[in-house]
Amino acid sequence: MTELVIRPLTAGETPLFTSLPDTGIVGRALLGHTYGMIADGGQYRPEWTWVALREGVVVARAAWWARPEDEEPVALDWFDFTDAEAAVQLLRAAPLYAEYSLLLPPGWREKPDARAAAEARMAAAGAAGLRKLVERYRYTWTSDCPLPERTGRLEYRPEPDDSVIRGVVRRIQEASLDAHDLHAIAEYGRDGAVEELLGILTSMPSPRSWWRLAYTPTGELAGFHVPAHNPSGACIGFIGVLPEQRGHGYAYDLLVECTQDLVARGATRIAAATDQGNFPMAAHFATMGYPVTEERVDFV
Repeated sequence: MTELVIRPLTAGETPLFTSLPDTGIVGRALLGHTYGMIADGGQYRPEWTWVALREGVVVARAAWWARPEDEEPVALDWFDFTDAEAAVQLLRAAPLYAEYSLLLPPGWREKPDARAAAEARMAAAGAAGLRKLVERYRYTWTSDCPLPERTGRLEYRPEPDDSVIRGVVRRIQEASLDAHDLHAIAEYGRDGAVEELLGILTSMPSPRSWWRLAYTPTGELAGFHVPAHNPSGACIGFIGVLPEQRGHGYAYDLLVECTQDLVARGATRIAAATDQGNFPMAAHFATMGYPVTEERVDFV
């Protein structure tokens, strides 16, 4: 077999990356996303974009993403191939490490083409040393969806003291159903997991002043919600209920409030996500009228 060449791109080689055939049934192309280097107005750095070639033909590709200020990649966005072994070798050779989220259409297991493409990528990611963490639902609320009225069961207040927010997040993460919370606790400890989450929330372009703590009518703290904007637009940044307040359906109240806040600020499209195994939260999204527009499998 012809020798495999694995290397990062250099400036101006976007056409080489896009030369790999892509049916667009899974991955970034599923959402209509296109690859582009920062120098050309895109989001990707050539040194963090790698290809595997045989006789000059791209047989595998991968591109890692980060914000302009980041010194290390935040996510593996693109991972596509026509040669699975070459793809495994590419991920092993590239000195870059970040979570990989495989984007999939809803009900992908019942769609033969999507299932085959998904299983091939998952097998290659696993063979390269990545571990499957969780499967998630991604939702997209639009102005065509219902917008339930606020429940009126909770009172929402801003909290400018970061130390108070840290304490609330730490308590919410106790007995969390979220796989990323549990992974962060295992990796960094409880305090480190709090900082990991707050780092994500504070990196969003939406202001810290939007964050709200929720209280019961008797003044007991019930939860925390963050209406936010990520680089793609409005999103549900975070929703959490304190352990002692669970079982009352307050996560639904927080979701309604968070959505109402974003709509009041002009949002007509709101993204959100939850683990497929987080049955209570998935049920709240369904009740609220958030449609599942995508599934996702996360690897670490």
